Amino acid sequence: MKLTPKKLQFVVCASEMYGNGTVINKQQTRDAAERAGLPFPTWFRKNCSVGYNQYQLPDLDGTSNPVPMTNPAPAPVVQDAAVMNLIASNMDVQNLVPDTFDGFVAWGNHTPLKKIVKSGLFYPVFVTGLSGNGKTLMIEQIHAELNKELIRVNITIETDEDDLLGGFRLVNGETKFVPGPVIEAMERGCTLLLDECDLGSNKLLALQPVLEGKGVFLKKVNKWITPKPGFNVMATANTKGKGSEDGRFIGTNILNEAFLERFAVTLEQPYPTATVEKKIVLGSMKKYNAIDAEFADKLVMWAEVIRKTFYDGGIDEIISTRRLDHITKAFAIFNDRMTAIEMCTNRFDEDTKASFIDLYTKIDAGVDIVEGTVTPNPLDEDIKF
Repeated sequence: MKLTPKKLQFVVCASEMYGNGTVINKQQTRDAAERAGLPFPTWFRKNCSVGYNQYQLPDLDGTSNPVPMTNPAPAPVVQDAAVMNLIASNMDVQNLVPDTFDGFVAWGNHTPLKKIVKSGLFYPVFVTGLSGNGKTLMIEQIHAELNKELIRVNITIETDEDDLLGGFRLVNGETKFVPGPVIEAMERGCTLLLDECDLGSNKLLALQPVLEGKGVFLKKVNKWITPKPGFNVMATANTKGKGSEDGRFIGTNILNEAFLERFAVTLEQPYPTATVEKKIVLGSMKKYNAIDAEFADKLVMWAEVIRKTFYDGGIDEIISTRRLDHITKAFAIFNDRMTAIEMCTNRFDEDTKASFIDLYTKIDAGVDIVEGTVTPNPLDEDIKF
């Protein structure tokens, strides 16, 4: 065979790597071409084939025989060009078990959720409830108790298939396919938490096979991913996926019925009872090293009255358990009850803030709240408690 300079360059390089006249495969051919700084030698595959995926290098000194190489020189083991770009993430170096929160109090749906996680079965759960009542924290702490890994993904209207399953990214100057959190969770056999799920769009339908406990096909890299044992999906939302009828949770969307139907069970999370909430507040105070049992009692009573008025339709705002935690932390920082309450109610409009502070002032003074009033809006009549 007459070899042009470039062909000879390839043969010399390949011979140095694998031996003169050696039979090599397609991948070894590619590696030799890359090392020589040449494109893939299609001429070599066409003219030098001696069997399926076997190509003999031209003999440069006339001493070789066309015998397939039994022990080829080491070469990178590559499955496929696309799979080669499916880079290893930090799965093997990160521990994704949530940290334990010392002030956590188990209540509400804690028991059924813990049983589901502990079972190890694939059983998707949808947890719904008003904002700031501990849905996400409860799921995190259950996984911390069971030493089970959890991957939390915050869903928005912009969340798409690439964000969930993965996409091509620039990594160290090279374009690689980076697996998304869904693939991470499936391959680790841990729980995937879709937080604020009702803020998502119909792009979440990309998770249909995942929510059935089946594998998912990554179209971009032509690879099938099968979930490992222990994989599960949980979702939290402020609504049941039917939108916010009262407009309270702006941005929530009506989720596809087929998507919702794939969640085996829906758990409704209320705010905790006064007894439980006092334990929660005291736990926060202990964590922030600012224990004041009397203040904790009054905060819980204050929140209870406001919530009752909210449920009765008298006001549009509410004091959540999370808001009480914010107040507790502010109290630890500023060491003043009213300062903590004022700073943490600034997020409300002026009339609502004034009525909330007025109510707390009465509770702090020992006024019988049954006879007290709170006026969230000057256009509304006084609301009796």
